[in-house]
Amino acid sequence: CDTLFNLIPVGLRVVAIQGVKAGLYVAMNGEGFLYSSEMFTPECKFKESVFENYYVIYSSTLYRQHESGRAWFLGLNKEGQIMKGNRVKKTKPCSHFVPRPIEVCMYKEPSLHELEEKQRSRKSSGTPAMNGGSVVKQNSMEPVGS
Repeated sequence: CDTLFNLIPVGLRVVAIQGVKAGLYVAMNGEGFLYSSEMFTPECKFKESVFENYYVIYSSTLYRQHESGRAWFLGLNKEGQIMKGNRVKKTKPCSHFVPRPIEVCMYKEPSLHELEEKQRSRKSSGTPAMNGGSVVKQNSMEPVGS
């Protein structure tokens, strides 16, 4: 089954990945674990790179291996379960994605500057919201290995 994500440009070759149904952002913490976040934070920013085989790979903009400096990548195993970023190698199919534009939508770009303000005003609200302006591509991301 396909899961739809919005790929939201938030910098040069940097994207936020937001689930369409739940409106939650994909984020990676300092231990390499992926989690979902209601708010757009620095942990939600991923470098988008086209790999030599034309697949797209996503790496954390914040975290990497301490010794080698190797990036931590987004990856799904053969069962479709998320993998720890520091265990994913960019050469392995588990990290290769094929974004397919379904529709182009206009959204306000998530902004870290509005983070504090939104957290204060949303404490009583239970709905995820975009916080912060640019074009977004809604994509169906398919890992290569499936």
